[in-house]
Amino acid sequence: MSCGDPHETDCGEVLDHLYEYLDSEMPPLDRDKFQHHFEECSPCLEKYGLEEAVKKLVKRCCGSDDVPTDLRAKVMGRIDLIRSGQTVPEHDVTATTQES
Repeated sequence: MSCGDPHETDCGEVLDHLYEYLDSEMPPLDRDKFQHHFEECSPCLEKYGLEEAVKKLVKRCCGSDDVPTDLRAKVMGRIDLIRSGQTVPEHDVTATTQES
């Protein structure tokens, strides 16, 4: 993902370290660099906002419980479908399939 414009910090680098930024697990100098990137790159800012919202939702729903590994992938997949305008399945994507 990139807006196509050159940046001091590459979009790929920002997205590769997005969770370190979200979790405040990077040095202040790097955080400042990322903040500057978000100010000039709307696609990365949008991705940051989406990831931040998912993180808050999971925290609110799961509290201090560990998040199941596949839950985030399912939620993000459904969000991607909605954003791309594709038909979204009616079934609950967070439900686990049970074998007969």
